[in-house]
Amino acid sequence: MSHIRGKDTSIEVLVRSYLFRHGLRFRKNDRRYPGHPDVVLPKWRTIVFVNGCFWHAHANCKAFSRPKSNVEFWSVKLMRNGERDRLQHAQLVADGWRVIVVWECELAKPVRKARLARLYDQITATPDGHPGIIDDTIPAER
Repeated sequence: MSHIRGKDTSIEVLVRSYLFRHGLRFRKNDRRYPGHPDVVLPKWRTIVFVNGCFWHAHANCKAFSRPKSNVEFWSVKLMRNGERDRLQHAQLVADGWRVIVVWECELAKPVRKARLARLYDQITATPDGHPGIIDDTIPAER
């Protein structure tokens, strides 16, 4: 597990490269904010998290499956990760940020272009006056 990256993963680099090519400037992995967001866009008051489907227990995703061994450990760990994410996102929203979550499965080749274009639109859209969490792939009750 020591070889698992915590930042600069291939999907993070993919998202950052797209945003930079499209003229957006940002900070990466800024430790001043809860959760050390992958991308911070101060001009747009927007934070982007690029989540791996396994590590963040993406519900109803083909890329996520619970390990068959050491089930108790993994269940607790993944549940804790999800709870920590929710608390951090709530704190950021309370501080006036828009939070956008991009999932690993949304960056698969067949849907990558559309998701990255939608991400750009979500960032640059005129905010409706209040912050919130933008995550198209999870049910609203989560």
